[in-house]
Amino acid sequence: MRFSVSTVRQGKHEFYTLTMPSEVLARTCVVSSRKEDPQAGFQRTLDERRALEIANYIDNDVGTIPNSIVLSAQPAAELRIVGKGKTLEFRDIAGAFLILDGQHRVYGFSKAKTSLRVPVVVYNGLTRKDETRLFIDINTKQRPVPPQLLLDIKRLADIEDASEAILRDVFDQFDSDLGSALAGYMSPSEAAKNRITRVTFNSSVKPILEMFAGREPDAIYSIINAYLTAVKTELLKKSSDPLLSRPVIFRAFIGMFPYVAQRVSDKFDGNYSSTNFQTVIGPVFDKMHVKKLENPGTSWVSLRKYLEDRLKKKMTI
Repeated sequence: MRFSVSTVRQGKHEFYTLTMPSEVLARTCVVSSRKEDPQAGFQRTLDERRALEIANYIDNDVGTIPNSIVLSAQPAAELRIVGKGKTLEFRDIAGAFLILDGQHRVYGFSKAKTSLRVPVVVYNGLTRKDETRLFIDINTKQRPVPPQLLLDIKRLADIEDASEAILRDVFDQFDSDLGSALAGYMSPSEAAKNRITRVTFNSSVKPILEMFAGREPDAIYSIINAYLTAVKTELLKKSSDPLLSRPVIFRAFIGMFPYVAQRVSDKFDGNYSSTNFQTVIGPVFDKMHVKKLENPGTSWVSLRKYLEDRLKKKMTI
């Protein structure tokens, strides 16, 4: 096969840039994985689910994937430059190229029905040491976009689902409302120590959203804020540190919200005020050693279970 190319030199390496049909990539490229070749392999085992997501994106969403696939020509390709240095020629056979970056995209191309013209970078004459070092460089020098930022800008891209839109609105109220129990504790677009990011908030609150079926974000915020205000009041009795800003503690108390809310509903006929929440959850803190809160460990699930067990023991009718 022949394709028009440009030659690029960076540092000690020379490579070629071109575009190839996705089906050509799918049939000529291979991956060397540690699982299949523990001695010489260096890449990850392919994730079929991820590849199917890419194929679906290409076929059904008419997706665009502009990132270059990075390849290393193998001896079987018999790669050479012809046509006064402007044309790349290689054999159209399986194993012609080893994928250095983009293995799941190529795997996705192989499962897609749609043909794409794909940007490609081809190295030639690399040793296995060169290939491995390039793989390490590509996968360590490039920094992925933080998930907090992706959630923060999904609204601009108009790709939020219904629950993400609700969670965004509720998060923003906790971040901006002067009466928020989490005022000063939030970090909307980046990770920060002892701050609640959108990722932490969404993973904590999303499981309890079904309890608020039919309610608007303002109402959801109001109820959860009343609960967290009660929790914060009790925490401040134990320590002046902003304990609720710690993700482990925040997730544990959000995790036990359904149990507390059910007791408030039963005892106060659905009046979800911070005072009523505090009446129910206050006994949980009785004689609780502050170290349990100041050094809760890394498992929010374990902390939630500990708190729920205390809630059950303190429950009265």
